[in-house]
Amino acid sequence: MLLFVFWLLAPGAGVPLLAYHQVSSVPEVYSIDPDQFEEHMRYLSSHGYTAISLAELFASKNGVQPLPPNPVIITFDDGYADNCLTALPIMEKYGMKATVFVIAGQVGQPEYLTWDQIRFMQAKGIEIGSHTYSHIALSDLDQPKLMDELTRSKQVIETNLGKPVDFLAYPFGQYNANTITGVKQAGYVGACTGLPGLGTTKDDAYQLKRVNIPRPKYGLWEFRLRLLRAQIYAMLSPVFFK
Repeated sequence: MLLFVFWLLAPGAGVPLLAYHQVSSVPEVYSIDPDQFEEHMRYLSSHGYTAISLAELFASKNGVQPLPPNPVIITFDDGYADNCLTALPIMEKYGMKATVFVIAGQVGQPEYLTWDQIRFMQAKGIEIGSHTYSHIALSDLDQPKLMDELTRSKQVIETNLGKPVDFLAYPFGQYNANTITGVKQAGYVGACTGLPGLGTTKDDAYQLKRVNIPRPKYGLWEFRLRLLRAQIYAMLSPVFFK
């Protein structure tokens, strides 16, 4: 029993990648209230977490730079305007940064980020990734349509920002072996899934696990439990999913 407790408390291999969407009072499952989001950022800051980018995670893999103690990666899917207007000031207050996966074809549409806002966030240290061009389940597409979604999004974002786009988040978390092949061919360095656990580049860089953060029902305790569950998944995976 004592050995089990030590095993449970031991840190899992990998970095928690937190998956947010909207930071808004809109009562949607993937929309979290601003005060709840600030509670999360305050918790991370007070517990010694350092926010890093996916680029920094991969740089550590390649031996370019070591990771800081207690690294965390904060991600946002879809590219809602509140990521800039609401989430960014809160993150800056607590010394945090994030990776925002934008739907290239939705930029400038109502409720979504504009290119000016995305450039502003990038200048503030926010990493920009792709969430495809039209936010469609990639595993449902034939090869030509798949490659169009992947390459078109990458090209549009790179053209507007003047920087490479190396990372992608799968819409709806859906992907398969053919999807991964297409993502590699399109020139992405890594990709995020919806699978629970910690993100690690030790295995497949195109199947990075994340900690999904929907609208909480039980306050900060739910956030802490989700972090713990990711740790447990990370430790169980080598045992049960070899």
